Formats: sequence, structure tokens, C-alpha cells
Amino acid sequence: MKKSFLNSSSPFATVMVQEKTAERAILKIRNAVAKGATAIGVQLSSLKQEYKSDETLKSIFSAAGDKPVYVTNYRGATNEGKSDEILADELLHTLSLGATLVDIMGDAFDPSPEELTVNETAIKKQREFIDEVHRRGGEALMSSHVFKFRSAERVLEIAKAQARRGADVIKIVTGAETEEEQIKNLDICRMLKSELEKPFLFLSAGKSELLRTIGPAIGACMWLCFTEYDEATYFGPPLLENVLKIKSALQL
Repeated sequence: MKKSFLNSSSPFATVMVQEKTAERAILKIRNAVAKGATAIGVQLSSLKQEYKSDETLKSIFSAAGDKPVYVTNYRGATNEGKSDEILADELLHTLSLGATLVDIMGDAFDPSPEELTVNETAIKKQREFIDEVHRRGGEALMSSHVFKFRSAERVLEIAKAQARRGADVIKIVTGAETEEEQIKNLDICRMLKSELEKPFLFLSAGKSELLRTIGPAIGACMWLCFTEYDEATYFGPPLLENVLKIKSALQL
């Protein structure tokens, strides 16, 4: 059966891996799968350049076994100085090495506010990238990391713009500085569920524990979580063991 992040009846418990070395990444992936993760996310920008050979990336992705693999390749960190074109080409190449879902930024080819370009030339390149992802048998997620609270109307505008560009999965990260904004984000998550025909991931910076914990119970397609808090993670996303308890309790 083809690995896929699409058409699942249950939200994925996706463990994110932000390790610098292949050895650590493989260990973390194997531990995550053993503990019940249903998908793996690998952040290539964390991985040192010497561990990005085809053979090494294959070994990292294959550690996920039969679980689908989500790959990001954001600007910065070990990608410092690389153009968006290079980052996109690297993402495409991971599809031949075992990746399932690749993350193209909403402002790829034109760094922009709210990580969503309105430049038609850049948008055309994004659509061409997504077409190539599909041609290679992969799936495409588009992400916009806003990191500030936005109204339901603005979040829906961003989501629909991503959908028009061909993304299979919508990802938007806003923010919340108050409890009121955190509660409003829950309402926005429910709104996206009713308004979108595609799977989506809606997250928040700042006050985010409610959305990160119960977002998939009200419409989001996955949790992004860690197996533990250590030097390669950060406090905020839930731990896998707690995500699995929620999934079980809510029969998701």
C-alpha cells in the first residue's frame, strides 16, 4: 500500500525530528515508531550538510518503516545561503529517497510577509513545483508561518490561496498572546474544517497548548509532536505519549 497523508480517517501522530546527525535522527525515528507514532516528520534544515547524501537520507527515511514521511526544508540553519530554488530541488529529490509529503513555503521564490507571496511569477513557480511533486508520485503541503494572531477571515484567505496553488495539505501557523486569542483559534480551526475540502494543519505560536493538543479533534489532519524534550526539541508541541492517550480517549 502506498504511503500517504491523504484520505486518512484518523489524524496522524507525527513525530518531528530535528537532529543534526543521521545517527541521532535514525534513533529518534525508530524510538518514535516503537512508541506508536503513525507518521514521521524530518526537518532537513537541522541536519548537517555531510548527512544529506542520497545514501544517508535513504537510511533516515527508511527508519520510518511503513509510516509516511513528511519533509521540511526551510531557510536558515544548515540551509543558510541556499536559494529557494535549491531548497525546492532538494525537496523534490527526497521523493526518490523515501519521502511522502514535502513542504513548500507559501512565499517560496519570493520571501514575503505572512510567508505568502502575491507575486505571480513566484506563484507560477510554486504551482510548477507542486505539479512536479505529483508527477513524481509525492504529496505537497504548503506552509505559511505567520506567528501572529490573525482573524478567521484572514486565515481562510491564506488557506484558500494555498489550495488554489495546488497544495494537497494546507498548513498555517498563526499566534496567540492571550487566552481569548487562543480560544478564537479553536473556533478558526473548526471553521477551516467546514470551509476547506483539503486536509489542513492549523497551529499557533505563543499560547498554543489547547490548539496543539486538541486541534486534530476538531478538524486538523495531524499532531506535530516530540517523543521527548531535549536539546534537539523545544517546549510547546505535545509529547507523543500524551497525543496517543488523547487519540485513544477520543477514539480518533
